[in-house]
Amino acid sequence: MMRMATIGGRRVMFVMATDHEYGPSLSKRFVPLVTGVGPVEAAIGVTQALCGLAATGVLPDLVVSIGSAGSRTLPLGSVWQVASVSWRDMDATRIGVAKGVTPFSDHAAELPLATPIAGWPVARLSTGANIVGGDEYDAIDADMVDMETFAVLRACQRFGVAVMGLRGISDGPGELESLGGWTAMLGVLDERLAGAVDRLG
Repeated sequence: MMRMATIGGRRVMFVMATDHEYGPSLSKRFVPLVTGVGPVEAAIGVTQALCGLAATGVLPDLVVSIGSAGSRTLPLGSVWQVASVSWRDMDATRIGVAKGVTPFSDHAAELPLATPIAGWPVARLSTGANIVGGDEYDAIDADMVDMETFAVLRACQRFGVAVMGLRGISDGPGELESLGGWTAMLGVLDERLAGAVDRLG
């Protein structure tokens, strides 16, 4: 059961895709909302949680989308604040809408996120419904990829709640060919993401 944490006087809700990423170090620091994998599950889970909290009159001050990411350029095991996020699946260019922009919506193709940890490095993120590997990275205009953060942000925008992203690089160099290629780094990332969470205070 998700519980909001109080950090630096702020109510903070942590959002993760799966328990695979929620190791012993993070579990000492917060109880997350686990949404399931991908933008649809993330949007449903966050919206449902925020609706419930809004009904009580106590929304979070900050939502943190936290977990793993893939990258072909950033070092394995490194942890980054998300400077901005885009949605690589959305392509309505055939009707004259810029790639990444939902038709008839109010958002740009790339959206900034809060980066409250002073001095912690930042990187640009792309969200989509596919697990990226190999040469697929060449077509993506971002430093790293995930499957949830854009959806988390859009849900939170409907409630006026600020969002930050914390992502650790679990894969990317070479070809990701099995579940083990993703999970191998998750223990390391658990410890390093916990260190970033400690800096939020």
